[in-house]
Amino acid sequence: MSNDKGGSYRQIFKVTSIFGGVQVFNIIITIVRTKMVAVFLGPSGMGIVTLLTSTTGLIEALTNFGISKSAVKNVAASYATGEAQKFGTTVAVFRKLVWFTGLLGFLVTLLFAPWLSDIAFGNRNYTVAFLLISITLLFSQISAGQGVVLRGTRKIQSMAKSSMIGAVMGLVISVPLYYFFREEGIVPAIIITSISALVVTCYFSRQVEVPEVVISRETMLAEGKDMLRMGFFISLSGIIAIGVAYIVRIFISHKGGVADVGLFNAGFAIINTYVGMIFTAMATDYYPRLAAVAHNKSRSSEEINQQAEIALLILAPILVAFLVYINWAVVLLYSDKFSPITTMIHWAALGIFFKAISWAIGFVILANGNSKMFFWNEVIASAYILGFNILGYSLMGLTGLGISFLMGYFIYLIQVYFIGKIFYSYTISRGLVKIFSVQFTLAVACFLIVQMLDKSFSFPIGTILILASCVFSFVEMNKRIEIMGLLNKLMNKFKSK
Repeated sequence: MSNDKGGSYRQIFKVTSIFGGVQVFNIIITIVRTKMVAVFLGPSGMGIVTLLTSTTGLIEALTNFGISKSAVKNVAASYATGEAQKFGTTVAVFRKLVWFTGLLGFLVTLLFAPWLSDIAFGNRNYTVAFLLISITLLFSQISAGQGVVLRGTRKIQSMAKSSMIGAVMGLVISVPLYYFFREEGIVPAIIITSISALVVTCYFSRQVEVPEVVISRETMLAEGKDMLRMGFFISLSGIIAIGVAYIVRIFISHKGGVADVGLFNAGFAIINTYVGMIFTAMATDYYPRLAAVAHNKSRSSEEINQQAEIALLILAPILVAFLVYINWAVVLLYSDKFSPITTMIHWAALGIFFKAISWAIGFVILANGNSKMFFWNEVIASAYILGFNILGYSLMGLTGLGISFLMGYFIYLIQVYFIGKIFYSYTISRGLVKIFSVQFTLAVACFLIVQMLDKSFSFPIGTILILASCVFSFVEMNKRIEIMGLLNKLMNKFKSK
C-alpha cells in the first residue's frame, strides 16, 4: 500500500475516532439533560419543551433552504483550490445567504406565532413563547453557517471542541433555569442556549483565515443561485423523508396502536443513536473531502471505497455484537416490556451493512452538485421504503419493519451503485468486496444462531463470531493504517519519558 493511501486511511480513521468520541460525549450530555428535564419539569414540562423545539425545528427546515448542507460543497471546493480570492468570495456569499434564511425563519415564526401555538398546543397560550424564541431561528442559522466554514475547511479539532463545549454549555445553562423557574425557565433556557451555541461556533470559525472580499450583486446572484438551488432540493428531499416517517407512524398507530409506535421508535432509536453516530462522525469530514476531489473520477472512487471500507471495519463488530446481545441491551436501556423489538433490530442490523456502503456512494451526487439527481434519487428511495414499511408491518408487524429496513437499503445500494457507475465512473474496489463478504457472512451466521438456537448455545457461539469479526477488522485496519506501528511509537514515547 502506498504512503498516500495509508495516510488517507489514517485520516478517515482519525476523524471517525474523534467525532465518534464527540458523539458519545454528546449522547451522555443529552441523557443527563433529558433526565434533569424529566425530574424538574415532569411530563408536562417535557412536552412543552418538545412541542416548542419541534415546531421551530420544522419552521427552520422549511425556511433554511438546506443552505448549511449545500454550501459545504462550495466552501470545500473553493478552499481546495488554494485561491484566497475565490475562497473569500464563496464564504462572503454564503454568509449573506445565512442571514437571509435566518431572518426569514425568524419573521415567519414571529408573524405566525398565534397559529403555531394553536397547531402545537391547541390554544394560543404559548403565543408569547413563540414570539420570544423566534429569534433563535436567526441565531441557529448563523451558528450553522459558522459550522459550515469549519466543515468546508476541515478544521477537525475545532469542530470537535465546538460541539463538545456547546453541549456542556447547553447543559450548564438549562438545568439551573429548569431547577429554579420550572416551566417558566423553558423559554429563557432555549434562547440563552441558542446564544451560547452561536458564541462558541463564532469563536472557533474566526480561527479560519477568510480573506475580506467585496462582492458585487452579479457575483452574489451567480454564486448564491447555485447554493440555493442545491439547498432547496436537499431541503425538499429532507421534508419528504420527514413526511414518510410521519405516515409510517400514523399507519402503525391506526393498524396496531400507540404501543407499537412506541416500540418502533424505541427500536430505531437504538440503531440511529448507537450505530448512527458512526455515520454522523464520518459525514463531518467525508463530504467536504469528497467534494474537493469530485472533479477527478478516479480520486472520487478511491475516496468512496476507502470511506466505505473503514465504515464497515468499524461498524461490523458492533453490529455482530448487537445481533448476539441486543436483548440484554433493550432491557438495560428500556425494560423487559420492550423485548418485542429485538427481532426487528436483528433484521435492521443486517440492513446497516448495505446502508454503510450506499451511504458512502450516495454522497458522490451531492459532491458533484447534481441537485435534481439527488432529489429524485431520494424521492424514489422514499417511495419504495414507504411501500416496504407498510407492506412489512401489515404482514409481519414489528418484525416486518426490520425486514423492510433491510430490503429498502439493499435496493438503495443497487440504485446508488448504478448512478455512481454510470454518471461518475465509480468502480468498487476488491478490498471493499472482501470486507463486506467476510463481515456480512459472520453477521448472517450470528443472526441464524440467535434465531435458531437456545441462548445457552447462541451466546457462546455468538461470542466466538464477535471475536472473529473483531480480529478480522483489526487485521484489515492494520494493513491500512499500521495500527501496530502506531502502538509501538506510543510505547517508545512512553518509555522515553
